[in-house]
Amino acid sequence: MSTATGIELKTKRRRLAEAVELVSSMRFAISLLTIISIAAMIGTVMKQNEPMTNYVNQFGPFWFAVFDKLGLYAVYSAWWFLTILGFLILSTGLCIVRTTPKLMKDMRSWRENVREISLRNFHHKAEWVAPLGRAALAQQSAQRLLDAGYSTKVVDKPNATLVTAKKGAGNKFGYIFAHSAIIIILVGGMLDSDLPIRFQQWFLGKTPFTGSGLISAIPAQHRLGLGNPTYRGNTMIPEGAASDVALIPQASGVLVQELPFTIKLAKFHIDFYSTGMPKLFASDVIVQDHETGKTFPATIEVNKPLIYKGIAVYQSSFEDGGTKLKMTGFPMAGADATQFTMSGEVGSATELRRGGETYSVEWSGFRPFNVENIGSTDVRAVTKTQSLNQQLAEGLDKQLGSGAKRDTKDLKNVGPSVTYKLRDKTGQAREFQNYMQPVMLDGAQVYLAGVRSTPSEPFSYLRIPADDEYSVREWMRLRAALADAGLRDSAAASYAKRALTGSGSSGMEQQLRDSAARSLAIFAGDGKQGGYMAVSQFLEKIPRDEQEKAAGIFMKILNGTMWELWQAARAKDGLAPVTVDETHARFLQLSTNALSDSVFYGAPVFLQMDEFNEVKASVLQVTRSPGKPVVYVGCLLLVLGIFAMFYIRERRVWIWVRDEEGGSAHALMAMSTQRKTLDFEHEFNDLKAKLPQSA
Repeated sequence: MSTATGIELKTKRRRLAEAVELVSSMRFAISLLTIISIAAMIGTVMKQNEPMTNYVNQFGPFWFAVFDKLGLYAVYSAWWFLTILGFLILSTGLCIVRTTPKLMKDMRSWRENVREISLRNFHHKAEWVAPLGRAALAQQSAQRLLDAGYSTKVVDKPNATLVTAKKGAGNKFGYIFAHSAIIIILVGGMLDSDLPIRFQQWFLGKTPFTGSGLISAIPAQHRLGLGNPTYRGNTMIPEGAASDVALIPQASGVLVQELPFTIKLAKFHIDFYSTGMPKLFASDVIVQDHETGKTFPATIEVNKPLIYKGIAVYQSSFEDGGTKLKMTGFPMAGADATQFTMSGEVGSATELRRGGETYSVEWSGFRPFNVENIGSTDVRAVTKTQSLNQQLAEGLDKQLGSGAKRDTKDLKNVGPSVTYKLRDKTGQAREFQNYMQPVMLDGAQVYLAGVRSTPSEPFSYLRIPADDEYSVREWMRLRAALADAGLRDSAAASYAKRALTGSGSSGMEQQLRDSAARSLAIFAGDGKQGGYMAVSQFLEKIPRDEQEKAAGIFMKILNGTMWELWQAARAKDGLAPVTVDETHARFLQLSTNALSDSVFYGAPVFLQMDEFNEVKASVLQVTRSPGKPVVYVGCLLLVLGIFAMFYIRERRVWIWVRDEEGGSAHALMAMSTQRKTLDFEHEFNDLKAKLPQSA
């Protein structure tokens, strides 16, 4: 594209001529490159080919529809993007057709149609007289230019001889190579795009599969054959299993790509950094060729793919391959404290019946270890400047927080965790993440039970204190007792009797008993929202100037009655009372905090993992890229073209030789180049000094 204008057709069809001129012009190509650059920026910033629900959650219904119409969720395969690429290929091709003949003609040209007067108008010129004849001086000058690396030609002129020389004419190939490279790279990119898949969808009736079930049962209209020239899909293979297909994600589902071989995962290896990030993961596989039946082992690592039959298999990531789980369930509502067992498998669902309700437990994930930041100060410190409501609700904000969000970095492995969704009969679900082992937080061992309503939210964690046996059973026993009105009355009576032993009348004891029972009832909720929030709402009804005093009395009664409730629950189960000491007092305080927060847990049961049998799965990316070698050739041509344009400088030299009196000859030298640089100045001065020298 040496000029801004395009090809000018000599035709009476004006619109055709204008269209050809526009498409083949530099301004058109630059405009297309600008649009492609903007589209590439959008494709880089916005994640491509994600599930549509992710975009709805991110942008909202209105902008989701707008961006969907523009094809921004799959920019590189959008019809308008491919159309622009096609026009850019056409424009660049026409540019090459227009400029190549001119460039080749200029490369072959000696530019011998010059005159002495025109050479005198050059900026870089020199003159000298030599004691040689005209022919001898011309031959001497030509030879010295040859020695300097120039190609020369001697041309006879009327009463003169012209020596014309050129050097570096190959830089013209830079323009040809660079523009050809653009076409080749774009063609290679289109070969590796999903355009062939789009054609099969448009003309061969292929449609994405949106259902579920066995891959082998998916109908043919959702499958792509072995002849598909290009694709990029994923296959997830658990240890001991095999796969001969890859899934190509589409906006509304997936397409199943058949492979000419079967990949069996023999063993998956993974190593982690101390921060919990994967350091190395690799797959030991056995590949069986469908055509020959031969098998061979291979190891696929990150950046070390397996390439077979023109198909590259990359190590992409890893998932759970169906870990077997054994769980213990604890009721989280009512006075029932009966625990039960449950089994599950990651990737499947288990039915759960509680009373008259039926739930589905969808086991979605398992991690064998978790590295968390558990450094912290006392998260329950309350400042005097806080309101009463804030002080009473402090536990809610601190207890229900990120399990890893801490003020001080202290990375530790806190053991295995399981993630599952609990879905009710209406289809509504909440996601839970429970840790198998207790975690040391704020000087106490607690079990973390995470919960969130949507995948876009972080987990909030209920912290259940571990008892003397490092289990949750004592907390579960206390939770069930709090929901039992009879045990609450018994605990209130015991508290009143103990508090007024030897110092109060029966009337005062009854009054204190009623106050204790009411405190427990308010905290329990009695069918409404309980916990510290309920206590706060109750105290707000008291005159403001008496709230602080009332709060102190209320919390003292509540803590004392909770102790008696704990003892009553143990006595009901035939257990001895616990020892009154600082450890058990701390446990009771943490238990009370967790009971307050549990009203937001939102699940009828708490599932604790007891045993697991881990099954790993490797996620492999399977690609066929026929455009890759084409792009490599284009890149090579682009490098050669840029090198030729920037590092090869074309220089032209003319020497006009004419006779002088006395048998001598006069020489006029002129020199030109496309880019005047210091090197050119040095070369000109060197020639100006050497050419006039006598032999």
